[in-house]
Amino acid sequence: MLSFLKRDTTKSLQKAYEKKLTEAQQAQRNGDIRSYSMLSEEADKLYKMLQAGQQDKP
Repeated sequence: MLSFLKRDTTKSLQKAYEKKLTEAQQAQRNGDIRSYSMLSEEADKLYKMLQAGQQDKP
């Protein structure tokens, strides 16, 4: 009935993924390779969750 009020988890995961990639890129540009590595790993986890969610949808 009020399905338009539900949040779309795919969109929120996509935004979080893009934000992590941007943060990782900035860390790499600043020469902070350790932070870049950690942020890239987090972005990879988000990407895998995003892919799993898209496979579930018809």
